[in-house]
Amino acid sequence: MAGEAQVTDSTQLWPLPAFYFKVSIEDVGDLSFKEISGLDMEFDVIEYRAGDSKEFTKLKMPGLRKHGDITLKKGIFQNDKKLWDWIGQIKLNTIKRVGVTISLLDQEGAPAQTWKLINAWPKKITVEGFKADTGTEAAMETLIFVHEGITIE
Repeated sequence: MAGEAQVTDSTQLWPLPAFYFKVSIEDVGDLSFKEISGLDMEFDVIEYRAGDSKEFTKLKMPGLRKHGDITLKKGIFQNDKKLWDWIGQIKLNTIKRVGVTISLLDQEGAPAQTWKLINAWPKKITVEGFKADTGTEAAMETLIFVHEGITIE
């Protein structure tokens, strides 16, 4: 029936909206982003079959956990070069790794669900193209983070 709670252990009637979120980067601060994608986790699959097994199938076991890159898109603001300064500090195998907190906010602006990236660092920054003929969009840049794991608080 419409309007019923989807999760029985929650008093929340509706899912949280995807448009109200906050990103905090250690030593950089809170930044406004338009879009975030890539919050995922998966496991490698180890296949094994013993030589004396009478089964004609392999056993499948969970292997190493892996996480994808996180992609963030934001508008370009005047004199906003914190991310460019940070990515510019990368040298061979040397970069300051930081914690990144992504919070989905409730209607009061309090964190309702929080993901923490462990040992994150910027892998790539891209300025989206500029177009003179359709000058109504905001100038955008895309940042790709790599990290060593995600925890949910």
